Amino acid sequence: MLNATWLDTFTTLCEVGHFTRSAELLGMTQPGVSQHLQKLEAQVGKPLITKVGKSFTLTPAGEAVLAVGKLRRTQERDLMEVIQVDDPDVGDISIGCSGSFAMWLYPHLLERMREAPELIIRMTAAPHAGILAAVLDGECDLGIVAEQIDHPRLDKVKFAREELCLVVPQYFAEQEIDLKGLNSLGFVAHPDGYAYADELFSLNFPEEYKGADQLKTRTFVNQIGQIPIPVAQGLGYTILPKSGVDAFVGKQDLAIIPLPNPRYHDLWLISRRGRTDFARIAALSALISEATRALG
Repeated sequence: MLNATWLDTFTTLCEVGHFTRSAELLGMTQPGVSQHLQKLEAQVGKPLITKVGKSFTLTPAGEAVLAVGKLRRTQERDLMEVIQVDDPDVGDISIGCSGSFAMWLYPHLLERMREAPELIIRMTAAPHAGILAAVLDGECDLGIVAEQIDHPRLDKVKFAREELCLVVPQYFAEQEIDLKGLNSLGFVAHPDGYAYADELFSLNFPEEYKGADQLKTRTFVNQIGQIPIPVAQGLGYTILPKSGVDAFVGKQDLAIIPLPNPRYHDLWLISRRGRTDFARIAALSALISEATRALG
C-alpha cells in the first residue's frame, strides 16, 4: 500500500508543478515536500520525476502513481458524499458542456442556485474530448455531449435533441434563401462551422453544395458568444446549435431559416456510474432535461 500522505503530497506537486508553491499549499516546507517525494520513490522503487531546470516532468512510473493519487482523491470525495446527508439542495456539482450550450444553460443554473444557497455549481465549457476526459477523471459530475458514448465506466441517457440552425440577419429572412444568395452575404465561420455546413447544406442544397471549402467566408470567430454579432449587424450568416442562438442577447436581430430538411443533434447526459444516485446530481439532471425541451 502506498503511503497516503506521501501520495497526497506527490499528487499536489504534480497538479501545482512547483515545489515551493506546493509546500505553501500543503502547509509544509520545500524540503518536506522533497522528502515525501523521495520516500514515495523509495517505496515504489523507481524515480517518479525528472528535473528540467527549475521544473520537472513525470517518468512513466510517476504518471502511473499520479493516476492512483487522482483516483484515490475521487474515491475519498465519493465516500464523504455517501456518508454525509444526501440533500438535493446542498453540495458541489461540476458540469462540462460545449460553449454554446453553456451560455444557454447557465442562466437556468443561476435560478437553481438562488433556490438552494448551499448548492455550488461549477460549469466548464470544453470540446467533446475534454468533457469525456473530465467526467472519467471525476473532475466533472455531469457532461453534456452531442454524440452517444459507450464506455464501461459511464452512464448515459439521451435527454433532448437540438436543432442545427441556419442563422441570418433579420432583414435577410424576407428573401428567398438559396446557396447563391447566402454566398453573396458571406459565411461567419467558427471552429465547428464548416462541419455544420456539411451537415446542413448537403441535406438542403444537394445539387448546389460542393463542400465547406467552397463557401465564401466573410469572417472567422472562435469565441462562441461573438459569432452571432456580425450576423446581427448584417455582415453574414452562420450555422449554430439553437442554444447558441437563444443565448445571444441580441437575438431579435437574427432570424432562423426553416429548411425543408432540418438537422438535429441528440444531446446525451453522461456521468460516472452511480453518480446520479446522489440527490443533488439527480435533481440537476432532471432540471437540465426539463429546460432543454425548448431546444427540440
